[in-house]
Amino acid sequence: MRLISPVPPVLAVLALLLCALSAPTARAAPPASEEWTAAPASGGGSRPSAGGRPCFYLEGAPGTVLEDRLSLTNPTGAPLKVALRGALAYNNADGSFGARATPDPWIALAAPDVRVPPDTRADVPFSVTVPAGARPGDHPAVLVAVAGGREVDIRLQVRVSGPTLSALTVESVRVDKRHHVIRYALVNRGNTALTPRLAVRGDGVFGRALDRAPRALPVELLPGQRVELSEPWPHPPALDRVEVRLDVTAGGGARSSATADVTFVPWGAAAGAGPVLLGGAAAAWLAVLRGRRTRALMSPQTPEPERELAQTGARR
Repeated sequence: MRLISPVPPVLAVLALLLCALSAPTARAAPPASEEWTAAPASGGGSRPSAGGRPCFYLEGAPGTVLEDRLSLTNPTGAPLKVALRGALAYNNADGSFGARATPDPWIALAAPDVRVPPDTRADVPFSVTVPAGARPGDHPAVLVAVAGGREVDIRLQVRVSGPTLSALTVESVRVDKRHHVIRYALVNRGNTALTPRLAVRGDGVFGRALDRAPRALPVELLPGQRVELSEPWPHPPALDRVEVRLDVTAGGGARSSATADVTFVPWGAAAGAGPVLLGGAAAAWLAVLRGRRTRALMSPQTPEPERELAQTGARR
């Protein structure tokens, strides 16, 4: 671990901004001027940069050991004890990014706990050992830093060298008419993290009911993960039958489509018109019955019993 003191104000602000970008699950943040930060140290990783990095990115073949450094900044006037661990990453059901409670066996930190003096930055080394039999593709992970009741998760993207496959499917499409949304699921079937793009179209009996151009979704879909998402549809047609089609694409040629049918009926108006329609149907049926009775009475044919009686009287 390397200590650097004191922290220039510009670097402290920069580290804070990087922490905000790379820690989607930071909790209970006090005022920025009093907050400690955790971020990738500059100049490290498989793609070194003189500036800051929003997350860690390491790439190597199976059997290699990759190294990098985590930068912890304590701008306060009191010492800070930070607990560190490496964890596997996953998508929550709604697509948000999360860290599992179980440790990532690939990650080894120089120390599980780090004491950072006041107005000091500490760079903590860590390594990632890629197993010899690791499959090619992305291995999403997280470095978790905890101090003072606050947790910061810093993304750690490990790419194992070898063939990659970008593939996804869109599934379980349905229209939730009560909440005015289209619900669907995305599943990453490949071995790379994906940023999906969604296009929506709805074709009804009376024409195009919905048409939205492709746009990037605010989700990074990790390999093997499934997320449940929704698309707002605040103004659907009042009366129509619509086929809703979702087209999803992502980098690397990933593409998938799915459809769902939905019928819109103005039930309030239908309920109001129901008695009228029922009354009309009943009146029509009674008219049919009356017509049949009238035709029977006016028929020139004589009923069979009366015909036999008349023939008997004539013979007498």
